[in-house]
Amino acid sequence: MEVSFSVPPPPDAASAVAASAAAPSLAPTVSAAAAAVSCSPQSPTAPPAADDRVLVSVEVLLHSTSTARAEDVCAAVERNGGFLEFWAMILNIDGKRMLEARSLSYVDGPVPIPNDDNFLLANVKRIQICDTDEWIENHKVLLFWQVKPVVHVFQLSEDGPGEEPGEDDTLSSFNEWALPAKEFDGLWESLLYEVGLKQRLLRYAASALLFTERAVDPCLVSWNRIVLLHGPPGTGKTSLCKALAQKLSIRFKSRYSMCQLIEVNAHSLFSKWFSESGKLVAKLFQKIQEMVEEESNLVFVLIDEVESLAAARQAAISGSEPSDSIRVVNALLTQMDKLKSWPNVIILTTSNITTAIDIAFVDRADIKAYVGPPTLQARYEILRSCLQELLRVGILTYTQGGNSVCILSYFSLKEKQHCSEFAEPHGSLHLSNLLHKAAEICEGLSGRSLRKLPFLAHASVANPSCCDASTFLHTLIQTAQRELSESRG
Repeated sequence: MEVSFSVPPPPDAASAVAASAAAPSLAPTVSAAAAAVSCSPQSPTAPPAADDRVLVSVEVLLHSTSTARAEDVCAAVERNGGFLEFWAMILNIDGKRMLEARSLSYVDGPVPIPNDDNFLLANVKRIQICDTDEWIENHKVLLFWQVKPVVHVFQLSEDGPGEEPGEDDTLSSFNEWALPAKEFDGLWESLLYEVGLKQRLLRYAASALLFTERAVDPCLVSWNRIVLLHGPPGTGKTSLCKALAQKLSIRFKSRYSMCQLIEVNAHSLFSKWFSESGKLVAKLFQKIQEMVEEESNLVFVLIDEVESLAAARQAAISGSEPSDSIRVVNALLTQMDKLKSWPNVIILTTSNITTAIDIAFVDRADIKAYVGPPTLQARYEILRSCLQELLRVGILTYTQGGNSVCILSYFSLKEKQHCSEFAEPHGSLHLSNLLHKAAEICEGLSGRSLRKLPFLAHASVANPSCCDASTFLHTLIQTAQRELSESRG
């Protein structure tokens, strides 16, 4: 998704524009905007104060073998990402400094690493711009001096999940990841929801940690650092929790030298012995408390399907649940209240059945966000990402009009549909329209089902070793219709 940063030329800038027409186009880079932030070009609108600028995150992933300091990489990104190219746009004509009438755009996704910077080429694997999606979704345009790029430098942990062994050969009580983890790389970007949900979670976490660090009196302003995501199965709640922890570990890397994700295995906390379950919960949280005692360690605790631990106590009182479940809920609430005193822990929970959760737990959650089935736009973008991946690896081919095809984004497609009366029979607009039709048919399918749909469609084609994109999309539509028919009985 794209946000444009443009400045209209002054009335007498026509010669400047003509003079620069032959100049090479400016690639939109990170520090071009970073450099622009520090200056104030002539404009009828005064640049805003620094605190009013929009923060745009720039994530810099280092090679696993890199030993470069984060400070040096950050400085190199800001210094070498296009400063000279940007200022080459400013021309001097008749003693007047003119800004070329050209747009500088930010696009969510990778940014090319400068070929002439050996330091960055040797140490940096990827530079990626984030957080512009909400602005473009709301059809807002930002001038370049309104932006403040924030660079985050990180390396991925290649270690898999570690398990905490249970007692007496029982199930492990939790799995543990060092963050940011290679396993979760790209997960955040692959999750598509209604506009603002992911940004809301990021901003919540930043505020929760800030309030704790500044020692805001919890008796006056209350917050618990507990997130509850609820909704039907298959909507990506657990994945969103893991992706959120991954993203926050990157954003707060300069503040916390170590970040961990603890995924609680709720089933391991129930014992066949009466009253033992509550003790197992207490023992688990004692281990978590030992982790958060290290102030430089940021810990995320994920409890999936939290209703299994925080079942409504009213059901137990009425006799429909084992009485031992009351002790489990009491222990869980007590331990979570103890963790409130530690500033470096965030609890992430999910639930498919919010009505089954004890009201005392629900009341403790700061954010109770509903994660429902994907919207039409989300369905289109999910299927689009799947199609692009199959084209990238060569499972799908595109033979008309060249070797490459561009599947339009949802907003670009809408614009084309309003502007174009005719389309090429097998062009990008034709393929995008077919994909849009498939997305419309898939209403009601979960994100999990949508991600499986291209595989099921490919398994249905006559020649799976060589499948044209247009033929595949027709098969995808038929497969979606079949899946919906079977799911409805």
